[in-house]
Amino acid sequence: MGNTFGHLFRITTWGESHGGGVGVVVDGCPPRLELTEADIQPELDRRRPGQSSIVTPRKESDTIRILSGTFEGRTLGTPISMWVKNEDARPEAYSEMETRFRPSHADYTYQAKYGIRNWQGGGRTSARETVGRVAAGAIAKKLLRERFGVEIVAYVQQVQRIAADVNRDTVKLKDVESNIVRCPDRRAAEKMIRLIEKMRRAGDTVGGVVECVARGVPPGWGEPVFDRLEADLAKAMLSLPASKGFEIGSGFGGILLTGTEHNDPFRARGGKVITTTNRSGGIQGGISNGQPIYFRVAFKPVATVLREQETVDVKLRNTTLKARGRHDPCVLPRAVPIVEAMTALVLVDHALRHRAQCGE
Repeated sequence: MGNTFGHLFRITTWGESHGGGVGVVVDGCPPRLELTEADIQPELDRRRPGQSSIVTPRKESDTIRILSGTFEGRTLGTPISMWVKNEDARPEAYSEMETRFRPSHADYTYQAKYGIRNWQGGGRTSARETVGRVAAGAIAKKLLRERFGVEIVAYVQQVQRIAADVNRDTVKLKDVESNIVRCPDRRAAEKMIRLIEKMRRAGDTVGGVVECVARGVPPGWGEPVFDRLEADLAKAMLSLPASKGFEIGSGFGGILLTGTEHNDPFRARGGKVITTTNRSGGIQGGISNGQPIYFRVAFKPVATVLREQETVDVKLRNTTLKARGRHDPCVLPRAVPIVEAMTALVLVDHALRHRAQCGE
């Protein structure tokens, strides 16, 4: 159902924000891949709460445990189950939400759909669910890197009106991790941090854009018609909490160009086909063309603000609600590894599908 993602490389995430823990089952990972908790933990450390002054202060070590699917440090080809314990759950901070719906959250829609909901931190709708995605994505990234030579780097490109100047062709992980907002442009990063800290002090929130680039993707990955590579990337990104927009390559800016200006001319070089520009974002006809794949994801301001807002209660009576609890004033710094993880899950699935269909 809706908790499972992928075809040949398939994941199912589980758990709630203030329950006993969260986790994921990965099915379809090829055998004999060297894998231990040490391969996964660094990615979870990038996602975890409490890592800086501009994210939620919830204190979680997010220590990963592999429960199945490996033996003597290598994958078996059987389902890999992973678990992270919730160590700092405080469900009492959400008592008001038991009877009142938070504006722009999933409280009302989950109640309307199921007739029941976990109101403790949003339960299943909490961004804590993404722990499982990042753990699974760490495996996918390792597979892509070691067996296909693919590198994935995401970074904060914009916070509200503050935009960074980043060379997506050369940006590296160390550049992204050089500051707490995960923006490789140091000057822009300093402004972003100041803005986010200002929003936090005011009890408000702010949104922005994460850009991602995948380098080394060979031509041929992707499926017609409904499983186009960019369509699967769009679904992956728009499944993330707080995501509100997706554009690949030239995106919406391409409407300002003519067809002649927008087309990416082909050239032969060293026995390979290249394009002299890359407005397509590395994908044409839903299939990778061998150029870097790049796209952007827009994230809204976090819906939980520490100010009184109008809402309704479970009996549909007008009331107000001032949220409590621990929340990010901006999701972008912690969204970076999540975007990378979902990109890796899409790409590794298509890599395995391409190999199964075409034998490459």
